[in-house]
Amino acid sequence: MSKIAIIDSGGANIASLLFALERLGRSADLTTDADLIRSADRVLLPGVGAARDAMDRLTAANLIDVIRKLTQPVLGICLGMQLLLDGSDEEDVECLGIMPGIAARLSSSPACPVPNMGWCATQKTSDHLLLNEIDDGSHFYFLHSYALPIADHTLATAEHAEPFSAVIGQGNFLAAQFHPERSSAAGAQLLRNFLEDEA
Repeated sequence: MSKIAIIDSGGANIASLLFALERLGRSADLTTDADLIRSADRVLLPGVGAARDAMDRLTAANLIDVIRKLTQPVLGICLGMQLLLDGSDEEDVECLGIMPGIAARLSSSPACPVPNMGWCATQKTSDHLLLNEIDDGSHFYFLHSYALPIADHTLATAEHAEPFSAVIGQGNFLAAQFHPERSSAAGAQLLRNFLEDEA
C-alpha cells in the first residue's frame, strides 16, 4: 500500500483529513521531515488561514524547494491549493510558484458574502482521473475568501458571485479549493481517486 505524507503547514483541518483517510482504510504521516515527504508515494498539502503564515511555516521548515521538486502526485487542499500558485493577493504574498496564477479575493454580493462558506456545485472542465466517478453538479464544502480565476489548468469550476477554479492540475501537482475531507461521498471519491491513481 502506498505511503502517504501530509505536509504540516499548520492548518486546523488536519484532524478531519486524517479521519477521512482512515475511513478509506489509509493512514498517513503528518510531517515536516523532508526525507519522509520525498519518499512518500502520495503527498497532501492542506491548509487553512492566511497564505503568508503558511508560507512562513514552510520556509522555517526548509520545505520550499523540497515541495517544488516533488515528482510524485501532490494534492493541495483549500489554502494548500493557493500555496501552489505564484502568489496571493492576500497580503501580496509570494507562494510556491508551481502552477501559474494569483489567488484573488472573491467578488461579493448581498447573496454571496465573503468568505464563501458552505456547499457549492462544481462543473468539470476536464476528464482528469482525479474527477473519475464524480458527477457534474456534485457539491463540495468550501471555506475561503480567495480563489484562482478560471485558467488553462482548471479541471473543475464553482461559482460564488463569479465563477472560479475549484480544481486545478498541472503535471503531478493537483489541487482542490474545497475541503474533500468534509465533502461527504463526492469528497471521499476525489481522495480515493488521488490515492489509487497509479498513472
